[in-house]
Amino acid sequence: MDFLNVIKERARSSKKTIVLPESYEIRNLKAAEQILKEGIADIILVGDKSKILEAGKGLDLEAAIFINPESYERMDEMVAELVEIRKSKGVTPEEARKMLDDPLFFGVMLVKMEVADGMVSGAIHSTANVLRPALQILKTDPSADLVSAFFIMVCPDKTYGADGVFLFADCALNQNPTSAELAGIAASSAKSFKAFVGEEARIAMLSHSTMGSAKHADIDKVVEAVKIAKEKYPDIMVDGEMQLDAAIVPSVGEQKAPNSAVAGKANVLVFPDLDAGNIGYKLVQRLAGAEAYGPVLQGIAKPVNDLSRGCSAEDIVGVVALTAVQAQMNSK
Repeated sequence: MDFLNVIKERARSSKKTIVLPESYEIRNLKAAEQILKEGIADIILVGDKSKILEAGKGLDLEAAIFINPESYERMDEMVAELVEIRKSKGVTPEEARKMLDDPLFFGVMLVKMEVADGMVSGAIHSTANVLRPALQILKTDPSADLVSAFFIMVCPDKTYGADGVFLFADCALNQNPTSAELAGIAASSAKSFKAFVGEEARIAMLSHSTMGSAKHADIDKVVEAVKIAKEKYPDIMVDGEMQLDAAIVPSVGEQKAPNSAVAGKANVLVFPDLDAGNIGYKLVQRLAGAEAYGPVLQGIAKPVNDLSRGCSAEDIVGVVALTAVQAQMNSK
């Protein structure tokens, strides 16, 4: 069974409720139909039911849960809770109600109030717009140093990684992480890899240098990140700095880093900055024909995940399945 089908099966085993707040957008509605048909999750659609059904004309969406903010019976309760959450910013009930006109804020509040277990958005909104309500309302998971993003990459050539499966981080969020932030990304990624793939993470901190083969301030940042990660998170297997081939190709790893337990065996790749990560995952996706699942956010108190604005309905189905599995992990 391939990776996505395994994730879907796990999602079905303890069904969660996921809100898709971009509920008038056709890719979301096509995804909702498929998710409901396959029993992957229960789906909340936000807005006027008749208008949503008109937008998805021809789709079978009757099994969805429709919540219209204009007539929601718990709106006063939601406003009061949002005022309490944002009281340090002096948010008034009137301002809170206006914030909830935004379907993304409304969707995140459904997660906060445990009406939904997670949210998936971003097909027509920027990452910043998706993250803003999540960070303001749900906040960072106390066990995480920062919020970061990863992709699960499933390569058709199963020679490398965990039978062809890798986790790439951070490919979507942190532009130029510090050494300490890179270490935090590595720690969060180790947990995520174990949770989704079921194997122990072997984390390579990537660079254009392997174990001191070159000198530059950018390399120093990665070297320091490895040092911090090993000291702060002794239970994770992490090493570097490493070039990509030294990280994943056994013969090259043995030659360039013979004393490393990670070199040549890495299944989690932590990129030095967002440019490298974003370019890297898209190269593997387009040139190697890998399936890319994400971006999945890690480090938020409850699951909220961002979509690429170029996503397909199938992509949304995959991210919803991943989000449902994250929600299962949160409930343990």
